Amino acid sequence: QVQLVESGGGLVQAGGSLRLSCTTSSSSASVFNMAWYRQPPGKQREQVASITSGGSTDVTDSVKGRFSISRDNAKNTVYLQMNSLKSEDTAVYYCNAVHITRWGRNIYWGQGTQVTVSS
Repeated sequence: QVQLVESGGGLVQAGGSLRLSCTTSSSSASVFNMAWYRQPPGKQREQVASITSGGSTDVTDSVKGRFSISRDNAKNTVYLQMNSLKSEDTAVYYCNAVHITRWGRNIYWGQGTQVTVSS
């Protein structure tokens, strides 16, 4: 079973920065499409940023210019760099991995890491 372990969350003041990390237990992680999702209190989970196995990235409009996603395949790790944080970025952040095989898609989730931005 593939495991995703997030780290890097915490409490930060508005305008500050955090970098989240997600390390995958699978040696095949380099072929996974990876993403970060977040779930603010009382709201639905939403995708924040994604990166394909080929390195193409995308971020949702609300964080463009502030967040960026990257990956280090040698470390089986994906990062979410978050700058100029706002109170509305407060949420539990989840790492997501999708492994597309000839038999279908396997989807994996991390346990989540809390990010709290104080105003």
